Amino acid sequence: MPVIPRQVYENRIERLRRRMSERGLDRVVVYSDREHSANISYLTGFDPRFEEAILVVGPHDEPAILVGNECWGMAGAAPLEMRRHLLQELSLPGQPRDRSRSQSEILADEGIAPGRRVGVVGWKIFGDGTSIDVPHFIVDALQRITGPDGSVESATDILIGAADGLRVINEIDQLAYHEWAASHTSSAVRRVVAGIQPGMTEREAVRLLEWNGTPLSCHLMLTAGPRASLGLLSPGDRPIERGDRFTVAYGIWGALNCRAGFVAEGPEDLPALIGDYVERLVRPYFEAVAEWYGALHVGQKGGVLQEIVDRRLGDPFFGIFLNPGHQIHLDEWVNTPVGPGSEIELASGMAMQVDIIPATGTDYFTTNIEDGIALADEALREELADRYPQTWNRINARREFMKGSLGIDLHADVLPFSNIPAYLPPFLLRPDHVMVMTGQG
Repeated sequence: MPVIPRQVYENRIERLRRRMSERGLDRVVVYSDREHSANISYLTGFDPRFEEAILVVGPHDEPAILVGNECWGMAGAAPLEMRRHLLQELSLPGQPRDRSRSQSEILADEGIAPGRRVGVVGWKIFGDGTSIDVPHFIVDALQRITGPDGSVESATDILIGAADGLRVINEIDQLAYHEWAASHTSSAVRRVVAGIQPGMTEREAVRLLEWNGTPLSCHLMLTAGPRASLGLLSPGDRPIERGDRFTVAYGIWGALNCRAGFVAEGPEDLPALIGDYVERLVRPYFEAVAEWYGALHVGQKGGVLQEIVDRRLGDPFFGIFLNPGHQIHLDEWVNTPVGPGSEIELASGMAMQVDIIPATGTDYFTTNIEDGIALADEALREELADRYPQTWNRINARREFMKGSLGIDLHADVLPFSNIPAYLPPFLLRPDHVMVMTGQG
């Protein structure tokens, strides 16, 4: 597993300070909790467990971290040097609250004062860009301290803005980590697809993932039969049957892979009236994914990727309603440059998910490819090949597989991170029968 060097975290803080200065902010306050830890993890290497945490970044000196009882030790062991404040208000209900000063006192000590401009980083950017999505007790304290002559405003876009947020443009070390993560998640999903058999329970099938303890970016998802249509559920005790709908998704920090289809060897195992499953759903879907892959390059506009999917899969039958592709980081979905008419250009260093999900709502159920890629210009590719040669060799092997075996030709900027890139068996009991482009579709 590639380790992010301490210097990278220090550089990230300095880049944040430059953005603060450009916006005229005196301090940036970053909120985090167990579910939404990616921004603080990105900046410091520390992610809170059980509790919330608050990071305060000023123009100089070490950042300050406010933590509760149980995160005190972890925060002190983070790669980035931080001044720690115990704020027991962040601790779990009923835990001791007798050893810390108030939040307002600590924030005042960190330079948040009347008349100051404070940017607050949550984890969403709302439509108007002004709403703040962190708990009220934090915003209330900041507003009371800064007073009528100061301001407290959203600064989440500094971290996750789809065009140039700090977290959507990755350094070499972070890209190497994402590739490592994707190698694990994609190989795990491949084991499920290759090993699933009727008679297994869902819990038995999920063991094929062989989760190795790396922090999850989402719950493990594996379901068969009627529950599979809900997509997001965790495995249960139901035995998997021939002809079942099936879906599996596995995400750890930096990567997620998903496949879906039918537990079948061929059309004869499918429910009545959908014997044309491949022609009606899988073939047009695969052709759209192949064109989407082929259109990727540094400088491509997000609206072009959206148009490909709208043109090929715009019929309401396919049920495409989420953005077809998004950015990924430690969290599974950061933001997306892909949308109708989007003028946002894909940039070197972006890590992206191929994530085009049909939801037919019919007996045809769905089919799905979800894999990770990165975009890298020539200079970034050369640096990656020099510093992480094994990563580079795996990437090139995947590119050759996609072109030589699947018929999907990629621009030089596109780095596939998945070990099953665009691999799509329509019938999961025949994992050796997969969709390919023949040059005619």
